[in-house]
Amino acid sequence: MASRRAALAVALAGAGAVAGVFAAELHDETVAAWDLYVAATEQRIAAELDDAERFLVLDFHEEGARLRREALAGRLVIERLRTLDARGERFQVPKGAIHHWVGAILVPNAALDDVLDGLQYDILPHEMQEDVLDSRVLARDGDTLQLYLKVKREVAVVSAQYNTEHAVEYVRPGAGRAWSRSTATRIAELDDPGSPREREKPIGNDRGFLWRMNLHWRYVQVDGGVLVECEALTLSRSIPFLMRWFIAPIVNRESRSAIADTLEAVADEFGSAVPANGW
Repeated sequence: MASRRAALAVALAGAGAVAGVFAAELHDETVAAWDLYVAATEQRIAAELDDAERFLVLDFHEEGARLRREALAGRLVIERLRTLDARGERFQVPKGAIHHWVGAILVPNAALDDVLDGLQYDILPHEMQEDVLDSRVLARDGDTLQLYLKVKREVAVVSAQYNTEHAVEYVRPGAGRAWSRSTATRIAELDDPGSPREREKPIGNDRGFLWRMNLHWRYVQVDGGVLVECEALTLSRSIPFLMRWFIAPIVNRESRSAIADTLEAVADEFGSAVPANGW
């Protein structure tokens, strides 16, 4: 068993060296594929938000009834998503990889407006999330704002930190529903983070762990609190073929963990348990 662990550690370290030390370049064709994927995804999202009966992404899932029951019961629900092209085929992303997840959690005993007001006005991301090292509002105009976030990402033995900026919009159509959208407008990986030598790497010429990030949130008032759902799309470098068999599961696990941590932070910040005496 010890020898297997040692072999795995060496393999991961080697993969980290290849994927982590050597620079990756964000190519125009990769960005073009991302833009097509995002456009198709947002077309689907717009249609879902116009639906009078259903609202959450999970409501449109083939196992939506079960997933909603699990979320309402207090369990964190996370599913992997994939947007297909007009022919029903997978998008090809040259020299890149798109990671697409959705998660939902119940914020117990919360009111919709309290959650929205807290996220939009009162609580900065770094006050809730461990992977957000710093954050501040750069500009605000009604229900739209520009945010700065300094974030960290870890995959196995490799870690990275970024300066990022995001355009965020909140929409409250009423009827116990709301949604928001966050689009990263700038992502710059840092060299020597936390040291006097800290500086930004050239955007699009870094290690390629995080090139794009869009988050789509939905909020709905339910008996027992607020169901919060986050659909996350990110773009990274592709994984070298010979390393895919052991790197891909790690990347998927870390992507899932990131959305789980974000949702749990929201639930912890705005939810409250009912005391045993019912007070």
